[in-house]
Amino acid sequence: MSTRRPKIDDVAKLAQVSKSTVSRVLNNRGYLSQNTIEKVYQAIEELNYRPNTIARQLYSNKTNIIGLIFPTVNNPFYAEMVEALEKKLFNRGFKVILGNSMNDPHKEETYLLQLLSHQVDGLIVGAHNQDLKEYQKKNLPPIVAIDMNLNPEIPVVSSDNYQGGKIATQLLLKSGAKEIIHINGPASVKSPAQKRRQAYEDVLKENNLIPHTYTVPFGISRIEKIKSFKRMFYDHPFVDGIFSSNDTDAALIIEIAKELGVKIPQDLKIVGYDGADMTRLLMPSLTTIIQPTEVMAEKAVDVLQKLINKEPYPLNVTLPVKLWRGMTT
Repeated sequence: MSTRRPKIDDVAKLAQVSKSTVSRVLNNRGYLSQNTIEKVYQAIEELNYRPNTIARQLYSNKTNIIGLIFPTVNNPFYAEMVEALEKKLFNRGFKVILGNSMNDPHKEETYLLQLLSHQVDGLIVGAHNQDLKEYQKKNLPPIVAIDMNLNPEIPVVSSDNYQGGKIATQLLLKSGAKEIIHINGPASVKSPAQKRRQAYEDVLKENNLIPHTYTVPFGISRIEKIKSFKRMFYDHPFVDGIFSSNDTDAALIIEIAKELGVKIPQDLKIVGYDGADMTRLLMPSLTTIIQPTEVMAEKAVDVLQKLINKEPYPLNVTLPVKLWRGMTT
């Protein structure tokens, strides 16, 4: 029995068509009768023919692979975003390679170089290390950023962070809070998410109140965060409202507050940000700002495909947020 791998010539011979017709069927190019298409696919199935993917990539100068680089999939928002992106990319004929950077610049740089060496068709990036020199180089593949400013030429898709911060802070004030703290990442990170901080500060100043932003570095351990948040309660004993820039920190603050005997929402009102489906399933009581993950993923893929196809594309896409009113306010 022959073990020779079937070639396109064998498919053409069995289907009684030319090699170019088989190629057109495989690449879905040009007009072909249904009868011809069926004959080719019948021959492919009978011969168990597998197209030479590498040769096709060289011919088309495309891999149909998209790289994703995100800080972690252990966070419900990022996990939901990655799932939505993978699903939408797959539906458009792309495969996905995921780099989980864990907020580590060296790890992100390693993933970035590996993905670029694989000649991916494009990248969607939601990691925080925007100062990597690789993002500033010319002749990069098409890149779309999620909630991150990588360089002025790379388009960004984000939620309306300013409006979200404004809604959260105004709700805390309306609920009776006066000593409100905002939890955020480092101010040095160039992200549209910094607009949450700006909105918080603007709203408090409009109400003649003093803003207190508590900075939490990316990538620190849970134990370090617990120490940091406990210190926050000791430094601000009269805190009665907290706006956290993400739901995972908000959930941790709730745990610590209960441990310290602080009642929620009687003594302390809390609003988070992200509103991933899993968070709302496991913590429906948390009041939070919902980012439109599915729509953000769809828009990111739309913009990336425009970049790949060399079509006009928007540099900024900002999408509306919604309030999920739980029992923490």
